[in-house]
Amino acid sequence: MARVALAFQHQRRRWISLCLLLFFFVHVDVARCFYLPGVAPQDFQLGNELKVKVNKLTSTKTQLPYSYYSLPYCLPEKIVDSAENLGEVLRGDRIENSPYVFKMREPQMCNVLCRVTLDAKTAKAFKEKIDDEYRVNMILDNLPLVVPIRRPDQENSIVYQHGFHVGLRGQYAGSKEEKHFIHNHLTFTVKIHKDPVTELSRIVGFEVRPFSIRHVYDGQWNEKTRLKTCDPHAKALVTNSETPQEVEDKKEIIFTYDVNFEESDVKWASRWDTYLLMADDQIHWFSIVNSLMIVLFLSGMVAMIMLRTLYRDISKYNQLETQEEAQEETGWKLVHGDVFRPPSNPDLLCVYAGTGVQFFGMIVVTMMFAVLGFLSPSNRGGLMTAMLLLWVFMGLFAGYFAARLYKMFKGAEWKKIALKTAFFFPATVFAIFFVLNALIWGQKSSGAVPFGTMFALVFLWFGISVPLVFVGSYVGFRKPAIEDPVKTNKIPRQIPEQAWYMNPAFSILIGGILPFGAVFIELFFILTSIWLQQFYYIFGFLFIVFLILIVTCAEITIVLCYFQLCSEDYLWWWRSYLTSGSSALYLFLYAAFYFFTKLEITKPVSGMLYFGYMLIASYAFFVLTGTIGFYACFWFTRLIYSSVKID
Repeated sequence: MARVALAFQHQRRRWISLCLLLFFFVHVDVARCFYLPGVAPQDFQLGNELKVKVNKLTSTKTQLPYSYYSLPYCLPEKIVDSAENLGEVLRGDRIENSPYVFKMREPQMCNVLCRVTLDAKTAKAFKEKIDDEYRVNMILDNLPLVVPIRRPDQENSIVYQHGFHVGLRGQYAGSKEEKHFIHNHLTFTVKIHKDPVTELSRIVGFEVRPFSIRHVYDGQWNEKTRLKTCDPHAKALVTNSETPQEVEDKKEIIFTYDVNFEESDVKWASRWDTYLLMADDQIHWFSIVNSLMIVLFLSGMVAMIMLRTLYRDISKYNQLETQEEAQEETGWKLVHGDVFRPPSNPDLLCVYAGTGVQFFGMIVVTMMFAVLGFLSPSNRGGLMTAMLLLWVFMGLFAGYFAARLYKMFKGAEWKKIALKTAFFFPATVFAIFFVLNALIWGQKSSGAVPFGTMFALVFLWFGISVPLVFVGSYVGFRKPAIEDPVKTNKIPRQIPEQAWYMNPAFSILIGGILPFGAVFIELFFILTSIWLQQFYYIFGFLFIVFLILIVTCAEITIVLCYFQLCSEDYLWWWRSYLTSGSSALYLFLYAAFYFFTKLEITKPVSGMLYFGYMLIASYAFFVLTGTIGFYACFWFTRLIYSSVKID
């Protein structure tokens, strides 16, 4: 009786836990926002000080970020760096304080920030940044600064450009000579959501309209000088750039700004919606749904063919009665004595399979966190930090799966395979990353990873990842070896001449098309977010696309593996990995196509950075998709050869 009561109690606890979990998911879905501690709303009273921070200067033409104070902008009394996480440093973020100080709900007009006289060097620096279309990025209450731009093709439709341009190029009326003009007057609009009861306000938007104006004043310049071009007492406000401020040697530039406060119905929890709205949302939705339907249709076809064909084959093989019929066997059963023969270079296959499992685990957990809202854009750099840490800790699974496969291949030196797994892929990526970082250092960009951060990355690798790989390998090697469902012959069977369409290179290249087709639409938006500095936050769709990728990698590899075995070619180990892994080649070719059609990169260093980082991404995609295809084929071969009677 006591046991029954105890069992009932355990069952009741499970139901309570399940209900709490479901409530959590429903609550997150309905609220549509989930914020981590540290990004909770901040309430401001009338007159509270609002401190604007400055971030890096960015350009889609060079992809090289620079510190805000690399240009001779107005300086605060003391430059203070904000604490940055690992992801922010790797992104090139350099968040610092600024001389811009607002007061809550107290508009300011024509505030003079400072006066700067250019010399040849500073004028050249400004001109170079204007030529490369650099943008200034600022932050207020963790919200990035945006410039609202009306879309000419749609009424009442506004898109938001992140940051404002340093300046612009143009010509004076009647002149053909092109000049450089700087945006030296900023009209800020701080959108607030006010509580009518407490009178407390929360910041829900941070916008700016930049202007270029040549300020004019009487007499000698001093702190009390009043500008003729921007004087609220004389109602002379800056509303256009008809008399722009030219950038030349010995030119005087006066930096000014206005601040307006605008009440908004947008609540604090929804303030990021403006930033996350994509300009081509309809195209995005249509493309995703279209891709999903095509891939599901193909997957259904593949599954139907496989089930019908395999069912017929297995039934036929199990009903063979006479010796004459047995001798007339053709197809995949003939190679049962060779199908589990270890491949050439088995150590490398074990390393790649283990590394792929490491990638798979990292992406699955990252996706789960992202879908639940833990990696929202308000947590700047959180996505990259999470991926790095998860990669390090997933080393445990890399070592385990590599050692299990290694032992199945009759390997005896588990430490050797653990060492190769811990160093092969990370060392390759780190070498490419180090070269790219050296190029960024040469350009004196803030995107260069500092020595301290580089040391932290090496510590994560050697201090945490490597030991975890060894622990995983030790545990995996201690497990009993995976037994083959059929015995392997001592003498290898001769492989007959293959048809042209079963040529390894041809079938491998064909196999990569379907997995790439499942992701290439989403890939466009991901590349746009990375290289055109836009936010990407449709992780729900990305997770669906990832599931489609897993299914297509598995199915296309199984189908081609089955055709290969039917043609009496039993060398499936490496081919199964390369079949789905070849989609990485198409990814890299698409990245090259994107570079020449969508980007305006002209500098050789920037081009090298683009192709260097896309090479790393393609290599990682190869390891991930190759591992999915390999383990699908591994499961498939074990399944079919354990389902038939072998005499």
